[in-house]
Amino acid sequence: MQPILKGKTILVSGGSQGLGYAIAEASAKEGANVFLGSRNEEKLKFSSMRIAKESGSNVDFGALDVTNPKSIKEWVQAGLAKYGHIDGLIVNAGGPPAGKFDNFTDEHWQAAFELNLMSAVRLIREVLPHMRKASKGSIVTITSVSVKEPIDMLLLSNVFRSGVTSLAKSLSRDLASYNIRINNILPGRLDTERVKQLDGIIAENNSISVNEVRSSFHDQIPLGRYGKPEELGNLAAFLLSDKASFITGTTIPVDGGMLKTVW
Repeated sequence: MQPILKGKTILVSGGSQGLGYAIAEASAKEGANVFLGSRNEEKLKFSSMRIAKESGSNVDFGALDVTNPKSIKEWVQAGLAKYGHIDGLIVNAGGPPAGKFDNFTDEHWQAAFELNLMSAVRLIREVLPHMRKASKGSIVTITSVSVKEPIDMLLLSNVFRSGVTSLAKSLSRDLASYNIRINNILPGRLDTERVKQLDGIIAENNSISVNEVRSSFHDQIPLGRYGKPEELGNLAAFLLSDKASFITGTTIPVDGGMLKTVW
């Protein structure tokens, strides 16, 4: 069977680890040329070499600080220079600090705004001229199930990831005439370093063990377990591909059925 991303170039922000890595890996295994970005060049080099070896696809990388407009511009240009075209973009950034409303100053709010919302605006802005010129493209944002059901202690993430989700939905209507699709993926409880960190915070705040925290979440997830990063990666690869050619403006949870909301 023909790989569904063969010949396409996919840019993956936050691609050196976690969900970004899983998406890059799934895309490369489906034949894509992949260009990774994150702040840690050592991790980028290791991750790109590993994915290339396991997939047989072309994988390269460039330093990227998603809170820096100049860095975003240079990273997109480097990916374009490497492969000559851009067919897909993964909008992905780390999460802001956990906490409640009274824990955060204006500086915390501004930093989270830059990290999560403005990074999405700037990444999309940089790739759109190339996608419009080609009259095709697919953009996938990685946000959170918190945009449907806010998560306690993740106020900053709840607010700004909701903004990204709304941005994608709004843009989907404007970009459809250029044959550019944009969709949101909402990670639930997936087994990543970020989730392990949050589990640790919950355990400490409630004076219980991390295993007790995980067991409690297992009880809330109908499939009875945390998800694997590659399970989200596979969905992202599909949405980036022409197999998803009539899907745009959607918001899809990957949460094992944990969300109770219908919409």
